[in-house]
Amino acid sequence: MELRRVCIRALAVILAVIIMPVGVWSWGKASNKMMKAVSASAGIAMGDYRTILFDGNSKTIKNNTKMYSTPQFEKLAVSRQSAWDIDMAPAELETPNNSVYQPSPSKDVINAIPYPDNLTGNDGVIEEYFYDKYSGEQYINLDNGGQVRNCTELSNEMLYNESKKPYDFKLEPDSPEPQILIYHTHATESFELEEKSYYDSSFSCKTTDPEKSIIAVGNMICEQLDKAGLPYIHDTLVHDYPSYDGSYQSSRETVSEILEKYPSIKIALDIHRDGIEREDGTRLAPVTVINGKKAAQIMIISGCDDGTMDMPDYLKNFHFASFLQSRLESSYSGLTRPILFDYRFYNQDLTTGSLLIEVGSHGNTLDEVKYSGELIGKALAKIIKDK
Repeated sequence: MELRRVCIRALAVILAVIIMPVGVWSWGKASNKMMKAVSASAGIAMGDYRTILFDGNSKTIKNNTKMYSTPQFEKLAVSRQSAWDIDMAPAELETPNNSVYQPSPSKDVINAIPYPDNLTGNDGVIEEYFYDKYSGEQYINLDNGGQVRNCTELSNEMLYNESKKPYDFKLEPDSPEPQILIYHTHATESFELEEKSYYDSSFSCKTTDPEKSIIAVGNMICEQLDKAGLPYIHDTLVHDYPSYDGSYQSSRETVSEILEKYPSIKIALDIHRDGIEREDGTRLAPVTVINGKKAAQIMIISGCDDGTMDMPDYLKNFHFASFLQSRLESSYSGLTRPILFDYRFYNQDLTTGSLLIEVGSHGNTLDEVKYSGELIGKALAKIIKDK
């Protein structure tokens, strides 16, 4: 009897040591597959939640309102809730038009910040404003239309001479590969839905709804590229949600991935909207009239390296900025504000056709900025077709 008990105990030990770990391992594999299936059924790409690690240096960058230190290589984690690896994009994103590839956010991200249903508060004034040509020491007139506002220590004479140089890449009108990338580092930037003289301060002017945000402007640009039969890429990922502070790091990685996969891209445009207010809180809506229709005025930003940004080819971006500015202004007089040439980074080291474009402000209507997007798209299409 005692021998039998010993044998039973020995058998139990063998089962615990050998069979149970195998079962746990098998269950782990199965549960991993189940998690993937659940995520897929929820419409969330497995790469939607990525952690990026950086390693130790930092770079100082300016934005429109302040200086801030952006950790480019720092030991911290930045959540990219809206992004995934370029090779993990689901096949259904390949649209039947000329969009070669369109990285898009998950449904959860799109629904995260809805546009308010009711904005009835009258808390401040919205004032339409037309930015006309400027005179003064900072301003340079371009030969073929438009101006540059020089906020650097470089001389106006030097910049004027640079503005006359051709841009530094070759465009192919019949290329089957994409040559233009449209993206939005601050994809939640939004607008008024109707023309009015007041605003409701309870609205943050941000939404993750792509039909009411700056992404809608990008869609209008791409619609004109479609009509011209030109391949392009439109990145509609929401890089400034949930972390606004990490938005430029998020867009940088996505754009870098796209450029690696599609080296044919020559032009990378980061489409934003401005936020212009007077000291008393009045919001300015920069507008002009093109062909009898109101359009939001736009401003191109071309960054200059002050020696700390590791952006040695910044003048090549400026060459294209000057050409695009003149083409837009000569085609649609009054559409442009002067190019802002300043010590800005904005990931403009990634191509020699990297620019940031501010389309309107938070006082403009969605219709006004979408019309401006249409005009930008027409100008881009003509630039490529003309070549």
